[in-house]
Amino acid sequence: MGEGKHTDLKAGDISTLVFRRVVRQDAGQISFDPQMLATFMELDGKKSLTDVARNTGQKMSSIREAVGKLLELKLIEPVTGAVSVLDGEFVGRLRKELSLAIGPLAEIVAEDAAGDLGHDISRFPCQRAAELVELVGREIKREDKRVTFMENMVAMIRKKGY
Repeated sequence: MGEGKHTDLKAGDISTLVFRRVVRQDAGQISFDPQMLATFMELDGKKSLTDVARNTGQKMSSIREAVGKLLELKLIEPVTGAVSVLDGEFVGRLRKELSLAIGPLAEIVAEDAAGDLGHDISRFPCQRAAELVELVGREIKREDKRVTFMENMVAMIRKKGY
């Protein structure tokens, strides 16, 4: 399994993958380079690799390399069934676009819509992004502003691959 998973890392989008640290008795004898250590410390079984890259300031290519090494050393494992969540850029854009359309209540409307769908906005599942955008869009009464909001957010969903 380890080799097959490692091969998956070499190509394709790894940004939504989630890993957790594995407890090993001999971990203290393994030497980490700074990128590997920074990546290792961020892998908590909840953050996607996009979050890890943002938090560590590393490029995805560096994260890919570090995760590959950590997998080879059996210091991390993939979290199966982990739900990748909307990243900060998407949530920020949603709030900004919504505030342009409805003003200062945008923050509350976005949080309430996420809550209505059973999630916190800060941990909202990527695969339900379109549903969130649609629900939030219903709160925009002016047709022209609603259309602009929907167009901009659908473009963002496509860009992010949600």
